[in-house]
Amino acid sequence: MYILIDISGKNININTQKRNKGKKMKKTVAIIAGGDSSEHDVSLRSAEGINSWIDREKFNVYIIEITGLTWEAHLGNGKRAAVNRHDFSFEADGQTIKPDFAYITIHGTPGENGILQGYFDLLHIPYSTGDILFEAMTFNKFALNQYLKGFGVRIAESMLIRKGQTVSNEDVISRVGLPCFIKPNEGGSSFGVTKCKTADDIHPAIEKAMHESPEVVIESEIVGTEISNGVYKTKNGGGQVLPITEVVSQDEFFDYDAKYNGKVEEITPARLSESTTKRVQALTSAIYDILDASGIIRIDYIISHEKENGEVIDKINLLEINTTPGMTATSFIPQQVRAAGLEMKDVLTEVIEDKLKRASK
Repeated sequence: MYILIDISGKNININTQKRNKGKKMKKTVAIIAGGDSSEHDVSLRSAEGINSWIDREKFNVYIIEITGLTWEAHLGNGKRAAVNRHDFSFEADGQTIKPDFAYITIHGTPGENGILQGYFDLLHIPYSTGDILFEAMTFNKFALNQYLKGFGVRIAESMLIRKGQTVSNEDVISRVGLPCFIKPNEGGSSFGVTKCKTADDIHPAIEKAMHESPEVVIESEIVGTEISNGVYKTKNGGGQVLPITEVVSQDEFFDYDAKYNGKVEEITPARLSESTTKRVQALTSAIYDILDASGIIRIDYIISHEKENGEVIDKINLLEINTTPGMTATSFIPQQVRAAGLEMKDVLTEVIEDKLKRASK
């Protein structure tokens, strides 16, 4: 920046660039929240958590809420500004703001299935998650599990039902058995999930899941210890696999009520043997690399305890992958970051700066 002062008809150059040399302009981060799934409001709570942790000395931050075709930037004091979807800009304090980075924390469509990722790719705006293929694959539970099964990852016996298809109770029982879980194939794991213990439970559970997704996955029950493991990596070799959280639900399984109404005990680090802990973390790291993941993800497993040659062996069974995991103060990822001796502010800075650096090349 130069200031030109006219003295006696001559331009005298007062060079303020020296004072500003090396001083970087703050990048603007848009936290994208809301979305079109039943977890809209949960996503907004995650956005508030991320908003509280992002380093204000390095970034300007706005929350942008998406509901269908209504996209609005939260400006504070209850004020909002419409987002121009042609270039992802909005007006604030008389200025046009065009974010440099999108931190996507939508749980469900359109932020967790590749739709927003394609939009930001078209606008050349870097974002916090994996790319279109990664998001689309991880959003489809059945496709993801069948893909990873080919790499030797253990999964439950399962079957897929699409809207309009019919299936008999006998077919379900013969293929996956009882008890079984029926849940939306696409979307989060909080809504539309039912544990079926009898044949009479099956069709009402399918109808319930169909309200959340046009495809339903039916999985056999795996009895064991439910755990969750977060991980993030950067291209320069940074990041890490985080400590594991053990989930002890008061309900029969980890549903919405258990997650958000306090009916669960979350133990971080999990009460696993050292060898099982290392195996889980190694598998988490391997899956991250197999899928070419990006940003912070969380992988959920069940550890089943099975006898082999008279000895009880811990078997690691994949449940699902969360690519925009919850980010409230009590969510798994912040718990695991604290258990690792890290600060959320530093982790988010590392993720954002890594993505910005890659986008600038």
